[in-house]
Amino acid sequence: MRYEIRVEGHLSETLAEAFPELGHVMMSGQTVLFGPVVDEAHLYGLLARCQSLGLRVLEMRQVPE
Repeated sequence: MRYEIRVEGHLSETLAEAFPELGHVMMSGQTVLFGPVVDEAHLYGLLARCQSLGLRVLEMRQVPE
Protein backbone atom coordinates (compact mmCIF):
# COMPACT_ATOMS: atom_id res chain seq x y z
CA MET A 1 0.00 0.00 0.00
CA ARG A 2 1.15 3.54 -0.70
CA TYR A 3 0.02 6.47 1.42
CA GLU A 4 0.26 10.22 1.49
CA ILE A 5 0.26 12.01 4.82
CA ARG A 6 -0.21 15.77 4.54
CA VAL A 7 1.01 17.82 7.51
CA GLU A 8 0.78 21.51 8.27
CA GLY A 9 3.88 23.61 7.62
CA HIS A 10 7.22 22.96 5.99
CA LEU A 11 9.28 20.30 7.72
CA SER A 12 12.92 21.01 8.38
CA GLU A 13 15.39 18.45 7.07
CA THR A 14 15.88 17.27 10.66
CA LEU A 15 12.16 16.56 11.07
CA ALA A 16 11.95 14.94 7.63
CA GLU A 17 14.76 12.58 8.68
CA ALA A 18 12.41 11.22 11.36
CA PHE A 19 10.60 9.50 8.46
CA PRO A 20 13.46 7.75 6.62
CA GLU A 21 11.10 5.32 4.88
CA LEU A 22 9.08 8.14 3.28
CA GLY A 23 9.78 10.75 0.67
CA HIS A 24 8.55 14.28 1.15
CA VAL A 25 7.64 17.34 -0.87
CA MET A 26 6.68 20.81 0.35
CA MET A 27 3.89 22.84 -1.22
CA SER A 28 1.52 25.62 -0.26
CA GLY A 29 2.49 25.76 3.41
CA GLN A 30 2.25 22.00 3.80
CA THR A 31 4.50 18.96 3.60
CA VAL A 32 3.37 15.75 1.95
CA LEU A 33 5.04 12.59 3.20
CA PHE A 34 4.61 9.68 0.80
CA GLY A 35 5.67 6.11 0.34
CA PRO A 36 4.95 2.47 1.05
CA VAL A 37 3.19 1.43 4.25
CA VAL A 38 3.51 -2.28 4.93
CA ASP A 39 0.57 -2.78 7.27
CA GLU A 40 -1.83 -1.13 9.69
CA ALA A 41 0.70 -1.18 12.55
CA HIS A 42 3.20 0.71 10.37
CA LEU A 43 0.54 3.30 9.52
CA TYR A 44 -0.37 3.83 13.18
CA GLY A 45 3.33 4.07 13.98
CA LEU A 46 3.77 6.85 11.41
CA LEU A 47 0.81 8.73 12.86
CA ALA A 48 2.17 8.30 16.39
CA ARG A 49 5.52 9.66 15.19
CA CYS A 50 3.74 12.70 13.74
CA GLN A 51 1.96 13.26 17.04
CA SER A 52 5.12 12.88 19.13
CA LEU A 53 6.87 15.46 16.94
CA GLY A 54 3.98 17.91 17.32
CA LEU A 55 2.97 17.73 13.64
CA ARG A 56 -0.63 18.50 12.72
CA VAL A 57 -1.89 15.91 10.23
CA LEU A 58 -4.27 17.55 7.77
CA GLU A 59 -4.99 14.56 5.56
CA MET A 60 -4.01 10.94 5.18
CA ARG A 61 -4.96 8.84 2.20
CA GLN A 62 -4.12 5.67 0.40
CA VAL A 63 -3.00 6.26 -3.18
CA PRO A 64 -2.87 3.88 -6.16
CA GLU A 65 0.38 2.02 -6.62
